[in-house]
Amino acid sequence: MTQPLISVILAGGKGERFWPLSRKHRPKQFLSLDGSGESLLQTTAQRLLKPAQGWENLWVITASHLADAVRAQLPDLPPENLLVEPEGRDTAPAVAWSTLEVAKRYGDQAVVGFFPADHWIDDADRFAETLLAAQHLALQESAIVTLGIQPTYASTGYGYIEQGKAIAQYEAATGNTYPASQVVRFTEKPDRTTAEDFIQQGCFSWNAGMFVFQAKTALQELRQHAPEILEPLEAQGTAAYGEVPKKSIDYALMEKTQRACVLPVTFGWDDLGDWGAIERLLKSDNPNVELAQHVGLDTRGALFYATQEDDLIVTIGLEDTVIVRDGKVTLIVKKDRTQEIKSVLKTLQGNPAYQDFL
Repeated sequence: MTQPLISVILAGGKGERFWPLSRKHRPKQFLSLDGSGESLLQTTAQRLLKPAQGWENLWVITASHLADAVRAQLPDLPPENLLVEPEGRDTAPAVAWSTLEVAKRYGDQAVVGFFPADHWIDDADRFAETLLAAQHLALQESAIVTLGIQPTYASTGYGYIEQGKAIAQYEAATGNTYPASQVVRFTEKPDRTTAEDFIQQGCFSWNAGMFVFQAKTALQELRQHAPEILEPLEAQGTAAYGEVPKKSIDYALMEKTQRACVLPVTFGWDDLGDWGAIERLLKSDNPNVELAQHVGLDTRGALFYATQEDDLIVTIGLEDTVIVRDGKVTLIVKKDRTQEIKSVLKTLQGNPAYQDFL
């Protein structure tokens, strides 16, 4: 049997663009956004159980104020597999500390995978098979494998990975093949013209923020490229959090290492970045997407969400609008402006009267 993939879920994010449903103590990963009744964190954990070969090899790293919610949502998670950060310092310290802890328990030969808690993936079996391919590459090529999503449109909201020459290919028992390529460069959220050029070139993937590596490989590379993060955590553990730089793993390591390779994937994926993603997932022949009781007149292309089943939303003459009801807060926004929710939150944060709504 293939060794388990020690799977670490990154569950410290805020998900502010899903406000007012997403709040400080109830961020996006704890929400059920598709009407299934399961949160994004719960579905992420479930699809990782196969590659992890059980709960004992599944880990979660989260912020201190979210730890109790993680325990409540994942009661089968071993208590020692929950890593609690004293403060958020972006993904590089989270990855570095988690990898150090995994190496302590399993040895630095262990293969580790990191996965955001709040993504949607449509094919759990293909996902698990892809991770087997990533494990193989991590071991055989001493590679830091990043999963690349095939772009479906010229998005300006995702980072891009340019694929270089082929370096290896994994053939699964099913006959599916998984070719990997060198990473030429990472590009953060490009403008529209650049994104369209990337799509035309055909050698770019979206950066999904999922990666797999052998612990010793990552620790060697972090020691070389981000010693200011690794060494304090190695010496002091979480006591060093106040002094380590706040950096993403992409910036601290992935853009600098020569060991990065990209494995293009074929399963359906969405990072559920804002309310528009819900429409992409649930769009049907209905003129609107309704996760609430709704009565409308001349209303099309709208999305409705309410946390209380007995709430009723009534609309007349609306088009391309998102309406969300949660307790005492109602959000009404044009679909093409949902990215601006974070700007409104800054206004609320600056007013003491609105702190209960954050």
